[in-house]
Amino acid sequence: MTRKRLLLLGESWVTSATHYKGFDQFGSTTYHLGGEPFVAALKDRYDVDYMPSHLAATDFPSTAEGLAQWDVIVISDIGANTLLLHPDVWLTGKPRPNRLKLIREWTRKGGGLVMFGGYLTFQGIDGRGRWARTPVEEALPVACLPYDDRIEVPDGFTAEITGPADHPVLAGLGGEWPLLLGANEVRVKDIDGVEVLARLPAEEGGHPLLVTGSYGAGRTLAWTSDVGPHWVPNEFVQWEGYARLWNNVADWVSRQT
Repeated sequence: MTRKRLLLLGESWVTSATHYKGFDQFGSTTYHLGGEPFVAALKDRYDVDYMPSHLAATDFPSTAEGLAQWDVIVISDIGANTLLLHPDVWLTGKPRPNRLKLIREWTRKGGGLVMFGGYLTFQGIDGRGRWARTPVEEALPVACLPYDDRIEVPDGFTAEITGPADHPVLAGLGGEWPLLLGANEVRVKDIDGVEVLARLPAEEGGHPLLVTGSYGAGRTLAWTSDVGPHWVPNEFVQWEGYARLWNNVADWVSRQT
């Protein structure tokens, strides 16, 4: 089987802190790669490119030919502004291609598009993810809410599996899944081919967690929780089903199953 190529876009951040110690203070900065467990889970079967958030504005392609190098694009915890506001646009007012439209067309022509939840995907904290009403949202099997869509569940919830056990995305994932601590609230699109494979429990609103669909010749998938802490506890990352789930997802959207 020919190895497929996958891009993980985003899932990184820089934290700046100020430390106060009596009269004195100093600052520190730390850099975090939240997608490393996901990359490790896929590397045996996929060629994974990891483009962190601070590089995406300049390094994410601005042509259809550039996007064609990938079979799967996973957008994780990065806001739409990063792709909309290339430095040429933001700093000098120079027109550039709309990369959200390019992703939509790449999907329509057969690409496998995935969006993971987080504080800056779907609509995110304070609505700052800003994916609602974008060309990327058009391609997804779910629609974003127009405001802060976070569902924080500090006591944890267990996914309710609603899809058939023989669905390729759920293959080998029998039994109870480990706890999750949050998700983004989205609306499932009422169109042909959309299937909800997992939900939050009824006591947490029964909102969709794992949704599959299609757009043109491409397959699309939304996972409304995270891929690592904080919404995904370490117990979920260490779960034997963690790697199986993400390989299943990649296989399905790239039409290997």
